Amino acid sequence: MRALIQRVTSASVTIEGMLKSSIDNGLLVLVGIEEDDNEEDLTWLSSKIVHLRIFDDENKIPNLSVKETGGDILLVSQFTLHALTKKGNRPSYIRAAKPEFAMPMYEKMIAQLEKDLGKPVQTGTFGADMKVALLNDGPVTIWMDSKRRE
Repeated sequence: MRALIQRVTSASVTIEGMLKSSIDNGLLVLVGIEEDDNEEDLTWLSSKIVHLRIFDDENKIPNLSVKETGGDILLVSQFTLHALTKKGNRPSYIRAAKPEFAMPMYEKMIAQLEKDLGKPVQTGTFGADMKVALLNDGPVTIWMDSKRRE
């Protein structure tokens, strides 16, 4: 499971011209799921996201997590995080999980993040053509991969 985490002052998802979800201060998390992901990957990644200390404390030092600041999370499924670009110029997405596996894992990730964060998580819509807008704060953007534990 891969995640691209961005600290934001605002983020939103629009589908077919209609606002689906939005947050103010918090994290926009793009998540990519592959066929061999499991519950261990999911719980590890959720915990890392919720406890990642990338928000400034009163001394302007990044010592606080999204949970500690009361921030929100907007989770968006993105199979293209598993793009392979070694050959040619057209990315291959063969490592990305098929929807029948990825959708239930995405739903489990939502539930795990809500449990770890202690409040509802905003989301995109799995498989939809989404327009994602964000104001990256910092900018702070972090890449995580549950297989590499980094």
